[in-house]
Order: sequence, then structure tokens, then C-alpha cells
Amino acid sequence: MRSFDLPVSAALPGLRAALDSAGAAVLAAPPGTGKTTLVPLALAETGLRVIVAEPRRLAVRAAARRMAWMLGEQVGERVGYAIRGERRPGSAVEVVTTGVLLQRLQHDPEPRADVVILDECHERHLDADTALAFLLDVRATLRPDLRLVAASATADTGPWSRLLGGAPVVTADAAAHPVEMIWTPPPRPVRPPHGMSVDPALLDHVAATVRRALADGDGDVLCFLPGVHELGRVAGALSGVEVLQLHGRAAAGIQETVLRPRDGGPRRVVLATSVAESSLTVPGVRAVVDAGLAREPRRDHARGLGALTTVRASRATAGQRAGRAGREAPGRVYRCWSQAEHDRLPERPRPEIELADLTGFALQAACWGDPDATGLALLDPPPPAAMRAARDTLRAVGAVDGEGRATERGRRMARVGVHPRLARALIDGAEHVGERAAEVVALLSDDRRTSDDLVAEWRARRHDGPWREEVRRLRRALPRTVPASEPDDETAAGIVVALAFPERVARARDGGYLMSSGTAATPAKGSGLTGAPWLAIAVADRLAGAPSARIRQAVPITEETARLAVGTVVEEEVSWRDGDVVARRVERLGAIELSAAPLADPDPELVRAALREGLRREGLDLLTWTRDAEALRARLAFCHRALGPPWPAMDDDALLSSLDLSSVARGRAGLKRLDVAGALRGLLPWKCAARLDEVAPERVTVPSGSRIRVDYSGEQPVLAAKLQELFGWQEAPRIAGVPLVVHLLSPAGRPAAVTADLASFWQEGYRSVRAELRGRYPRHPWPEDPATAEPTRRANTRRR
Repeated sequence: MRSFDLPVSAALPGLRAALDSAGAAVLAAPPGTGKTTLVPLALAETGLRVIVAEPRRLAVRAAARRMAWMLGEQVGERVGYAIRGERRPGSAVEVVTTGVLLQRLQHDPEPRADVVILDECHERHLDADTALAFLLDVRATLRPDLRLVAASATADTGPWSRLLGGAPVVTADAAAHPVEMIWTPPPRPVRPPHGMSVDPALLDHVAATVRRALADGDGDVLCFLPGVHELGRVAGALSGVEVLQLHGRAAAGIQETVLRPRDGGPRRVVLATSVAESSLTVPGVRAVVDAGLAREPRRDHARGLGALTTVRASRATAGQRAGRAGREAPGRVYRCWSQAEHDRLPERPRPEIELADLTGFALQAACWGDPDATGLALLDPPPPAAMRAARDTLRAVGAVDGEGRATERGRRMARVGVHPRLARALIDGAEHVGERAAEVVALLSDDRRTSDDLVAEWRARRHDGPWREEVRRLRRALPRTVPASEPDDETAAGIVVALAFPERVARARDGGYLMSSGTAATPAKGSGLTGAPWLAIAVADRLAGAPSARIRQAVPITEETARLAVGTVVEEEVSWRDGDVVARRVERLGAIELSAAPLADPDPELVRAALREGLRREGLDLLTWTRDAEALRARLAFCHRALGPPWPAMDDDALLSSLDLSSVARGRAGLKRLDVAGALRGLLPWKCAARLDEVAPERVTVPSGSRIRVDYSGEQPVLAAKLQELFGWQEAPRIAGVPLVVHLLSPAGRPAAVTADLASFWQEGYRSVRAELRGRYPRHPWPEDPATAEPTRRANTRRR
């Protein structure tokens, strides 16, 4: 190997010692130190076979080429690489994507290597987190001699050290050149990113900042943007400049040109997505322009919708990007935001496991033998809601059984190397469309989109090299069945998309579409998809607060295809609708109603459930509450408050669930005819029914002989009686242990006093009441001593 004076060289002895003593190490080395290339070669020189796992295919090819060049060889001799669908073996070092590493571990849990290096682990890609968890499992059970290195470009190494069982941390310091920080916010406010949308005014400002960077100094300019669309927009604004666009799907020739040192010629502007943040060194760069945006996955688990969304880049990400300007010489970084905004940015990006669709992860865990992933050594556990949604999807496509264990079909789907939904569409779709299923799945697994019409996209992609390579790979996974006849493009695409995303099969409704999941969806204004009776929607997203999902790509289908993909059910539906019970026999395709007919003899249980729903929605006023029914409800509610169960509760929720509606004829009119008082008595256990008049009497006999109704509607029972009828009554009875509150009335029946202690009232309160009312009611007795006076219901006899 040629001699290279790279900063990581000083850390190599410590790294070897850590691996010899602990079998694992965390390597913290900033970008440009040689951790991706020199470290694997140095370990291989000691006789170890090394696997390097990278999160991106672009980084895999670039690292392998660089290491082969350092050895003075071609790729495929001592250094090789493997990405999905392409492999060039190497005898000493092999660079692979984390996805390929996962596939190999599932096939053979004992990797054919002495050391596995997980590079760029700080980026927290889901595949990388999963691969490390599997490797730790392998090391604990099958290969205790396997050595692991978690390589990070940041100094946040504590969590990785703990995950690796307290592994030593080895640090390499970068001989970084100074980088001048230039804050260049747009001259006027721009709209914040929303979904995939980026304000064109910001992109125009980025282009202007690139021109400024070219004018301010020498060297090439590296500009970071969130996605391919933004790369194209800014490239279009840089006429007269040599522009190269670097992203994960860029052609191999473009990638090689970007990563090859410029030998004279015009200066270059490299517009890049996040692929250039780490792992790769873009030579000749002296200035970085950072738009300050990134893309993160988002998933609406309730609706089954997911997409990338544009977010503000974190401070850690901005630091990584800025470091690219000082790799080879002093440089400058132009940040298209203010320093005040920078201080408010999140410290670091969120790990992918917190944000992404976990269906693929859940299938990997199930195939590994840990369906809940509770036994995996992960820095962050998967969110429970996301895992539930993932397992539901896997059960629906037959990848796992009822216990969450991988089925043979699920293992076959995992070997395909695409999302489980697409694997299902490939396997099942081939029965209907043959090898063309591979073409559609290859299209669906590629996030490049130029049209919302998937069939038009398919036809335009047929001469695309990377797409054709993926098609060939997928065809090798197809079952050896050939359909009787292959349908046309639109039918074939529709069947495969519908099988992949059955919950997104949609029927036209009110100018938009209703998906079988129950979510409304709308095509773009002027879309050629508008007007199709049915769609199979390949890509849709829903912005926060939006009333419906946006259709990003779809294909028209027939009702026959919709039925094939989703299936239909015929059920008796009895519900409360428009103020009454409606009974129908309904054929549904998910949430889409295909047909309905009146149901003459509905299930009584379903009718009662609909009646309860009506009461729940519109209230108990749907019933006829007589005075006796209201009084009985109040008595029973008092008994429940005073004595508790088994006396039944009488609040609305309790009655909604407990009232016997079996005697109610179907519909609203039957509720009106219900004997509410009888229904309330029916709720009483027989022991309570026998004691009701004793525990909470409807009336109480007062000293005058009158039987006065007790009011139970308040917190305490109340007896309201004319004062003269209570003469001689020293103490009112207690009801269920609760004092009876007495409302003493004037001869005219108006309130005169309230008391729960009659003896005290006769001694103290009566005098003032007597003085106030005696003159007003002279024909009624007002004795000096009411405690011993004769109670009466009558006035004094008039003297002649």
C-alpha cells in the first residue's frame, strides 16, 4: 500500500489495541481524516478480512475505488464492493451498503469477515441501526471473535460505546483548515418549507449566493440542497457555469467526474443532496453554499400515508456541510440563514427509527426471530404505534402469522430486497402480468418522479440504465409462473400498484377521490388523472391540516382491478343516520361503498346498537320523560350517591349503556313510546327494588298527617311543606343516612326558611319568621311555642 499521511493514521495503534482487548471500538474521526478508506486497509494489512458498511450506494462505489487506488490496484482485486444488484468481490476488503449487509445476515448470520466497520453510524439510518443490533446478537451467540467498529464523524460517542458494552473510544483529530463563516439570509422573508415544497425565492437566493461564492475566491463550489427537484431548479439558474448534480441516483459517470480531481479546465459548481455530507471527498472545493434544508421521512400511520418532507437542517448537519470547505485548504461557507436562526435550529437530526415507515424493519426483526424487536440492542426503541401499523401491514400481506412470526412467504419477501409491500406486489402481481411486474416494482422503488401519471413515467424510463439493472435483478426473484396473457401497460401497472397499496385504491367522488382506507385524495390541478373512475395511487401525502391527501402519482384502473386487489365484503349495516335507524345490506371495498339495498329484517342486536348510538348522539331527550320517570331517576341517583353499588348509576353515560331497549320497536318512534320509568325499575337488582320505598321513600308523612313528596334532584333530599304542618316536629327523618333538608313554606306556599335542624329553628329562627309573616297571614296560627303546638293544614276559624 502506498504511504498516506492522513490524520487517522495516529489513531490506528489505539484502534488495533482496542479491538484486540475488547473486540469492539468506537472510532470518532471527522470527515477527511481517512476513517472510511485508510482504516479498513490498515486492518486488512494485519491479515484480517474486513467488511465496511456504508449507508449509501454512492459512498460504497467511491470508497472502493479510492481504496483500490491507494493500493495501486483495480476494484475487484483486494478491494471489492456490493450494492443491490451489483457485486465485485475483493479478497481483503469489501464495501457494502447496510441493506446488503442485512440481507447477508438474514441468509447467513455468521459474516465471512473478521472485522465489520459500520461507517457514518452518527447519521442514524435505520438499516445501520438494525445491522449493528444484528451483529451484536451474532457476536453474543455465534461469533464471539467477531470485531466491530462503529465509526462516527461526530464526537457524540458515549451512546455507541455503551451499546457496544463499554467499548473503548478512539479519536482521530482532523487537521482541518480554517473555514470562514458567512451568513447570507435572503434579502426578503421566504415561505418556510411545507411538505416537499421549497419557496422558489429561496432557491433563486441560493443560486445568487453560488455566483457570489464564485466571485469571492478560487476553487470549486459545493452547494447543498434537499432534493433532486431543487438541484434542477438551481442548476437552471446558473447558466454559463459548469454544473454537476450529485445525488443517490446520479449516473455512474457523473459520480466519477465529481469525485475525480479537476485537472485544469473551468471551475465547477457541484449541486448535491445529503450524499456529499460525509463519506465522500469532493476534491477542489473551497466554498460551500448551504441552503439549510434537509429531507426526513414522515408517516401517517392512521391513514397509511408516508412521504419525505422538507425540514430545516440541524446544527450538526450544518457543521458537517461546513467542514467540506476546509478539507484541502482554507475555505468559506455561505449559510443562507441568519446566525440568530442558527441558534434556534435543532441540535442534531432525529434518528430514522423515530420517523420512518417501520414495515421493512418489522419484517427484518420477524425474520431474525424477534418480532417485537424488544431483544435487539438499539439506541432508540421503535415507536409502539409505528410497530403496530407495521405488523398490521405484514399480516395483511401474509408476511407474518398471528403471533408476528415470519412466514415462509414473508422470508421470501424479505429476500427480494425491496419494501414488503413491493415484494408482495412483485410476487402476486407476476401471476397476472408476468415479468412486467418487475418493471413496475423497479419504478415504484425509485423515488425519482417526473409525472403524476405512472404509466407515462414507466414508458419514459425504459431506456434508463439503473432502472433496467434493477428490473433484471427483480426478475430473478419472480416465481416461474407465466400468465395466460399479458395485459397492456395501464392494466399491468394498475394491478401491481393496487396490490402494493390496496388501501390507496380510490374511486371518484365529488370532484376528488375516496381511497379504500377512508381518506379523501385530490389530484393536482390540471392533472390528466382527473376524471378516471378508479385510480391505484402509488404515491400520496397529506400536509398537516389539509382536508385531503395529495395524489403525487397514480394510474387509472378498472373496478375489476380494484376488486382483485382489495377484495369486497357484504355486510348488514344497521346505523343511526339522519335522525333514525337505517338498515341496509351494503357491499364495500374497504371504505368505498359499491352498492346498498334496504334490509327488511335486521339483526335485533344491531338495531339496539343503532338505537344506543342515536341516544348517544342526540341525547336522552329522544325518550319521553314523564314526571314520574324523572322523579324515579332522581331517587335512584340519590341511592347510588348515598349507598353506592349495587344501586345503579343514573348519569347519561350509565343509562346509555344499561337501559334495556329490547322492547323498543325499530326506529325513533319506538324510543318515544318506551316506558322509561319501567325501564329504570328494570335496572334495579331485586333486593334493591324491594327496599326502594324504605331506603328512599317517594313521600314522607309530616305531623299534620299530610304525605309530602320528597325532592331528590339535588345533593340532599328536600322536603317542602307549609310551616304550620310541621308544628311539634323536633327532628326530620334521615334518608339513607343523609339529613333531610326542610324547606318551610308560608301559608301561600312561598319559601320562608330552610333548615336541616328543626329543633334549633323553632328556638331561634322561628321568631323572626313569625314576626314577618303573622301580620300578612292573620288567619293562620302563629303560636308562641311551635315545638308544642298542634300541627294543622287549616287556617283558624273566622270569628263572627
